[in-house]
Amino acid sequence: MLIHSALFWLRDDLSAEDRAVFESELQRLAAIPYLERGYAGPAAATERRPVTDNTFGYATSLHFKSMGDHEFYQTQCQDHARFVRVCSGFWTLVVVHDIAPLPAA
Repeated sequence: MLIHSALFWLRDDLSAEDRAVFESELQRLAAIPYLERGYAGPAAATERRPVTDNTFGYATSLHFKSMGDHEFYQTQCQDHARFVRVCSGFWTLVVVHDIAPLPAA
């Protein structure tokens, strides 16, 4: 399994329509059929602590069954290509974290 998390800092001048498009496209990514699991949403309003970063606007956490599925997503997935094409003008920064989970104890 591989967990691919992407955090997005959106432009301050986005219209409500632009935000709606971004949210819709983000939800499409989380619903890709071959994912083990997919999540998308805004930063949670959790308590600010020195180790908590709530400065991003939205994030995805896509759980792939295999490295091959992740590679397909990065290179051939039409939903991912569409997301980048439609939404790349909406953000100022994206940070990606890819995690290889430890085996269950």
